[in-house]
Amino acid sequence: MDKRKRRVRHGMVKERARILVVGGGYVGMYTALRLQRRLKPELGRGEAEITVVTPDPYMTYQPFLPEAAAGSISPRHVVVPLRRVLPECRIIIGEATAIDHAKRTATLTTLATEEEGTGTEQLSYDELVLAPGSVSRTLPIPGLADHAIGFKTVEEAIGLRNHVIEQMDIASSTRDPEIRDAALTFVFVGGGYAGVEALGELEDMARYAARYYHNVRPEDMKWILVEASDRILPEVGEDMGRYTVTELRRRNIDVRLHTRLESCADRVAVLSDGARFPTRTVVWTAGVKPHPVLAASDLPLNARGRLKCTPELTVDGTTHAWAAGDAAAVPDVTAAEPGTDCAPNAQHAVRQAKVLGDNIVHTLRGEPLETYAHKYAGSVASLGFHKGVAQVYGRKLKGYPAWFMHRVYHLSRVPTFNRKARVLAEWTLSGLFKREIVSLGSLEHPRAEFELAAGGKHPHNPGDDTKGSS
Repeated sequence: MDKRKRRVRHGMVKERARILVVGGGYVGMYTALRLQRRLKPELGRGEAEITVVTPDPYMTYQPFLPEAAAGSISPRHVVVPLRRVLPECRIIIGEATAIDHAKRTATLTTLATEEEGTGTEQLSYDELVLAPGSVSRTLPIPGLADHAIGFKTVEEAIGLRNHVIEQMDIASSTRDPEIRDAALTFVFVGGGYAGVEALGELEDMARYAARYYHNVRPEDMKWILVEASDRILPEVGEDMGRYTVTELRRRNIDVRLHTRLESCADRVAVLSDGARFPTRTVVWTAGVKPHPVLAASDLPLNARGRLKCTPELTVDGTTHAWAAGDAAAVPDVTAAEPGTDCAPNAQHAVRQAKVLGDNIVHTLRGEPLETYAHKYAGSVASLGFHKGVAQVYGRKLKGYPAWFMHRVYHLSRVPTFNRKARVLAEWTLSGLFKREIVSLGSLEHPRAEFELAAGGKHPHNPGDDTKGSS
């Protein structure tokens, strides 16, 4: 008898299962973590193996990116190292570029294939979990690719923090009023969570930092939020969205609704309402789109490019393929209107990952599947230190209570006790000591000084910097 084949008994795997998880974000990490726990005996006996393919060796807890940008949390505490959390899984640092589910193969590019120049490699699997997440949705706006920066990764968050402080340094030292004005103008495009929280935290940080500059005052800075729709933060409800606009404008933040960015070429932000702002900072947070690997697969997609899924988190019309999170259109069985999908947010992703992992185990053991059902609890958003908005189970909060709830909720959700303890310690220390306002922009070009000392050409031309930093 083939050693891979085994008798079906309750609680035992039918056959040796090779599980491939594409993506190391919320769904990818939590699904692998669930499988690692539920299949511990099978992993020990070699009856199952779990492979995680991810471009980064860590999972980023994105709700903490604004606080990392503001300096309230250390960047290393915003990420969770996958090799430490998933010791029973095989971690491959790379990306899946295509999926042929009919043949049960995935095409990968890894750091090794790049070094070897061998192109791509094929990886076979028995069960597939597609959780590649999403990428920034951009538009063909002149100058956007050259001058804007996103806000989806910890590298972008820390780079933006360094950049904002550098712009204050430039404004403080220049005698040219045009350079000063452009340096102190910050344009954020997109009124969702990422844009509003990033703007709120960074404006709060810059306002605090201004006290240490002899010639830069908070009122010298222009903070502009551009939103194409008629409201911001739709997740917290219409009333809280209006309150957020009022709160931001009270802080002299220019909130422009029904407005689009039409160009940012030549470091001038041109808006659809005719306004023009010379600026060295354009932050793009205007939505996301599905990861390109979904289109490079033979799995069914909906009109928005997301995988069609069932309430059991299987890919509709296929077997041995699963998905959740941003990549999946999962029916919301708790919604009043039929045909409604679960919102692609962290609240659903973490819970979907638990059910997805359990259902894979149920499939391997010949057990019935569970249905994913979670009624949306609400949303919380931070607008800076001691400032926030929230709508939780129909209750509306603002100001300090909302900010406190934001911190409590996300502290409870950040993975591992290690990270919880470190984040809590940093919050405690930040309440006892003053903010750190140091820019470490040289981290982006660590060899620059050595190459100059060695007689080489400076590898970084300030004029080529997409964010305009020096």
